[in-house]
Amino acid sequence: MRFSHAVLAALPVFLLGAAPVRGEPPPAPGTAAVWTTREIKFVYQGFTTQYSCDSLQEKVKGYLLKLGARSDLEVRGYGCTQPTAPDPFAGVSIRMSVLQPAAGSAAPSVAAHWKEVDLVGDRDPARAAAECELIDQFGRKVLPLFTTRHIERGSPCEYRNVIPGGTQLKAEVLIADGGAPVASR
Repeated sequence: MRFSHAVLAALPVFLLGAAPVRGEPPPAPGTAAVWTTREIKFVYQGFTTQYSCDSLQEKVKGYLLKLGARSDLEVRGYGCTQPTAPDPFAGVSIRMSVLQPAAGSAAPSVAAHWKEVDLVGDRDPARAAAECELIDQFGRKVLPLFTTRHIERGSPCEYRNVIPGGTQLKAEVLIADGGAPVASR
């Protein structure tokens, strides 16, 4: 049996598993950052999917924690007439602490690193598409409160129509390492 040279050359790479696999890049060690308080009143206006204040509150809180907001954040229903019923203008009042680079700050700093966060990548595409208006509005109004880079967004929303496959919101976000504080630089 004869094998081509290309097949024989590729065989060791295949057998050893040396093919590059996209994973999470290693964190940059010791990036100094400080916690900064941010506040916003976020009113969701959706036609395709409506939320109650309670469900919007839970969904937004999950997004904020995933993006690295400190766990002592406050997310409260805002402007709703019935907290548990879908509301055309459900809103939340947000008070949170997020990281920003410590450059020139006198506040105590913490070690941090950049991490890619995908808010909808782990969900079923149809379910993510149902949240397209929320993802779009969250990305435009709330995401700028975080220190981010390399933002990728896509929310192909149509009035009262769910379009699976295109809803996305990814960004690299400054996240606390969870270790001891580092000196400001």
